[in-house]
Amino acid sequence: MKRGYRQLVEEAEAEITTLSVKEAMALLGQEDTVFVDLRDVRELAQQGKMPGAFHAPRGLLEFWVDPESPYHHDFFAQSKRFVFFCNEGWRSALATKAVQDMGLENVAHIAGGFTAWQAAGGPLDLSGL
Repeated sequence: MKRGYRQLVEEAEAEITTLSVKEAMALLGQEDTVFVDLRDVRELAQQGKMPGAFHAPRGLLEFWVDPESPYHHDFFAQSKRFVFFCNEGWRSALATKAVQDMGLENVAHIAGGFTAWQAAGGPLDLSGL
């Protein structure tokens, strides 16, 4: 194997903006910032959600972001800051790099993902658990 996931994540993080949980918490609820949860639906059901976060499954993200895709979501056409997160911050690092490469501006991800968010006492939506 030439490059494993760790190297890919490290390479992505060298080119994207990574927010600490504290920095991300300060953005929660700001009108110009939206949080995008990349976790699988099973993770949402087992772990809960971040209040107000938009769910975009990681496997569909590029299709939802691209305005030329038949699967495009207008959500990603907003002039807002997009803060991506997953469970540990690996998928979100790769996703942030991908959408940044596609031309989506003002993007970042949360270091440590939802796990770090929970550990820091970030607000949770546990309805449906």
